[in-house]
Amino acid sequence: MKFSYQNIHSLFKINRLIVLSVVIMAFASSGFSGWMAYHIHKESLQNAFAIDNNGNVQPLLWEDKTYRLDVEALSHLERFHELFYGLDAAILEEHLEKVLWWGDSSVDELYKQKKSEGFYNRLLQYSLIQKVIEVDSKIELQGDVIPFSTRTRFEVRRGEITDTYELITTGKLVQVERNFPHNPHGLLVTEFFEKSLKKLNDEN
Repeated sequence: MKFSYQNIHSLFKINRLIVLSVVIMAFASSGFSGWMAYHIHKESLQNAFAIDNNGNVQPLLWEDKTYRLDVEALSHLERFHELFYGLDAAILEEHLEKVLWWGDSSVDELYKQKKSEGFYNRLLQYSLIQKVIEVDSKIELQGDVIPFSTRTRFEVRRGEITDTYELITTGKLVQVERNFPHNPHGLLVTEFFEKSLKKLNDEN
């Protein structure tokens, strides 16, 4: 049985319509799936939950990073100074390894300077413990660069003798990509400088 040219032409037209319909449906399905994924992601950010210490489920509210930048900056500076100046022979390497993720080359250069001067060797040799007791930072939110000035009080224990010092440091914070767990705040200490150091009287 032979098909006429007209019948073959009709079959081709039907075939093209079927293919075109399938392609359109595939694109529509992909677009709808993408929209649903975005919608679900957005909803999940607004409706996240966590479990507290008592086992209760608590809703979490997603906030824009810039909205709480001041809180994150102060927290970053506090933890940075605790790690860099809170030194103990047992945790010395662990602290220094962490803190180098939180600062740029200015922090690394200060660390190398202290190391070359034998600061860390004396800490180990005499079993000194340097404990941070207070960190007070002042910041200026000026956009991407955040100047800061920090007053750190710390104790140096030599056996039964404890001396208290006050250190003033300055620098700038810049925003970088968050890196869990190394740099969760997404902030980097730059232009770090030890401005002054003084020994406090016992009554202070």
